[in-house]
Amino acid sequence: MSHPHPELGPPPPLAPGALRVIPLGGLGEIGRNMTVFEHEGRLLIVDCGVLFPEDHHPGVDLILPDFEPIRDRLDDVEALVLTHGHEDHIGAVPYLLRERPDIPLVGSQLTLALVDAKLREHRLHDVPRHVVRDRQRVAFGPFDLEFVAVNHSIPDALAVAIRTAAGLVLHTGDFKMDQLPLDGRLTDLRAFARLGEEGVDLFLVDSTNAEMPGFTTSERDITPVIDGIFTRAERRIIVACFASHVHRVQQVLDAAAKHGRKVAYVGRSMVRNMSVATELGFLRVPPGLVVDVKELDNYEPHEIVLISTGSQGEPLSALSRIAGRDHPQIRVEPGDTVVLASSLIPGNENAVFRVINGLTRWGANVIHKGNALVHVSGHASAGELLYAYNIVKPRNVLPVHGEIRHMRANADLAAATGVPRERIVLAEDGVVVDLVDGVARIAGKVDCGYVFVDGSTVGDITESSLKDRRILGEEGFISVIVVVDSVTGKVTGGPEIKARGFAEDDSVFDPVRPLIQEALDRAGRDGIDDTYQLQQLIRRTVGKWVSDSYRRRPMIIPVVVEI
Repeated sequence: MSHPHPELGPPPPLAPGALRVIPLGGLGEIGRNMTVFEHEGRLLIVDCGVLFPEDHHPGVDLILPDFEPIRDRLDDVEALVLTHGHEDHIGAVPYLLRERPDIPLVGSQLTLALVDAKLREHRLHDVPRHVVRDRQRVAFGPFDLEFVAVNHSIPDALAVAIRTAAGLVLHTGDFKMDQLPLDGRLTDLRAFARLGEEGVDLFLVDSTNAEMPGFTTSERDITPVIDGIFTRAERRIIVACFASHVHRVQQVLDAAAKHGRKVAYVGRSMVRNMSVATELGFLRVPPGLVVDVKELDNYEPHEIVLISTGSQGEPLSALSRIAGRDHPQIRVEPGDTVVLASSLIPGNENAVFRVINGLTRWGANVIHKGNALVHVSGHASAGELLYAYNIVKPRNVLPVHGEIRHMRANADLAAATGVPRERIVLAEDGVVVDLVDGVARIAGKVDCGYVFVDGSTVGDITESSLKDRRILGEEGFISVIVVVDSVTGKVTGGPEIKARGFAEDDSVFDPVRPLIQEALDRAGRDGIDDTYQLQQLIRRTVGKWVSDSYRRRPMIIPVVVEI
């Protein structure tokens, strides 16, 4: 089993006739999925998604893949293939197209429709689009693509088989094997078997649920649970789920129609995506069932169902604003029922529990995956992955889409089905894998980090900036202003000390003022008059005093004014 090593250097030039795989996101994390394939000097990209920030990313809106390794080769990109319409697979597309707007987008009807809505928001027009369907083959440069239907928690998802002179690659995208899917669209195991008989040289496999034994629960098992919630609820029902989870929304719409309730969408992305899904026929909405959120006052609480964004506790989402009593139209009342119809994305636990506590405080009955079967995963569990390996019988395996523990569990499953350990490659973002003469091996590593979106800026915020923000948020801020005579070097004013997030009363700094004065006088006697050196002296003096007295490490900003 091949492992990435920190000592890896840049990869050598690609051998003639070989295929190179460069993962720029999604390997070692849940989200930000993006993989680049190189063959005969041309590039193919599969997926381009975002990662949502965690608590240690203060102020960050989104995290993008790092395009730097391919930035000077964007003209070599033949196409961008999108496996399905979830944000962690399509969310970064507009940011890539800002750098080359004519990259052809390839995907299913629903996937490209969801992307189109995003492109309009970013004022990107006339982007080439190629709508494909399962079992269809299409070539882009040296890449011969075949698309395979897979079942996932969003309709119209596809796996992609990539044929090149170097061999056949099968990329599952996100998938599971629900045998009773709500839309009747099964994962095409016959196509998987046919590709296996042809000979899959490299199998890129979704790892998200590799640690989960058995089989992922069917979506249909949720229907009676939702029906029971509607039967018991006496007042308003609020269901929070991903804005792209068409299957879950369909189940809620069906239950609302059965129980005589009207439905209103809450949240801009929910309204947009459900409108797209309805127009394309992926969402079946009975006439008169959906009403505008502005019409809610026309109905009694027991006549209403709200379908909202915010199941992951996102700070600006509709549900978070409702929990914080900050939503302009919706206030939770005692007796309301709130259903969080999603699983917890790793890293979001605190945000979700904060929302649950906020809703409970106002008297809502909160139902979530922890206390009811209101969500099932969209990813294949270990039993399904074993089936996939046994059907495909790949020559080489590269686990993708998961944290390290998920990918290692996936690798163990591949080994259990007979794939040789030396043919299973465990890589991370930036680790380059070459397929040469039918053997996949790690060839090197390219630099690729996180790219942060902060408001209207992209990439301007660095890890150093985030460290400063974390210090400000956790330790506070102290400014020290001193006026120095530029001729004599003596202190003529100050030190004036102000703090935020450290102490309410500035008198706490009385003991450190003489220490600063003494340090500056000593510097003057030693002939030190450089402003920067004096600032550093003040920072060290105050920092040591704060650490010794309070065991704190606030941000210290010294200002020396010469007159």
